[in-house]
Amino acid sequence: MFRYYVYILLCSDGSTYTGITNDFNRRFEEHQKGLKPQSFTYKRRPVQLIFKQEFNNVIQAIYFEKKIKKWSAKKKLALASGDFNLLKILAECRNATHSKYQPDD
Repeated sequence: MFRYYVYILLCSDGSTYTGITNDFNRRFEEHQKGLKPQSFTYKRRPVQLIFKQEFNNVIQAIYFEKKIKKWSAKKKLALASGDFNLLKILAECRNATHSKYQPDD
């Protein structure tokens, strides 16, 4: 049975990188060594692991990775630090058209 890992790296420039792999140790080493000059993390090394979630189902892992890739860095850092109150606040819709910002009739 394969295991899949969704992970978030904190780069040396303060940006975050989100990825998925079935061999986390190998993939992390690839990030640290900078084996691919065209990769996002190449010029942002060293990188630090700040979050890793294990999955037994590749479909669930892909879904989760795609979901958090769209998140802001602040939201990813809140997840990584386990600050679920902040994560909830950052997840709230702040669009002026949201129903909570509309006047009551």
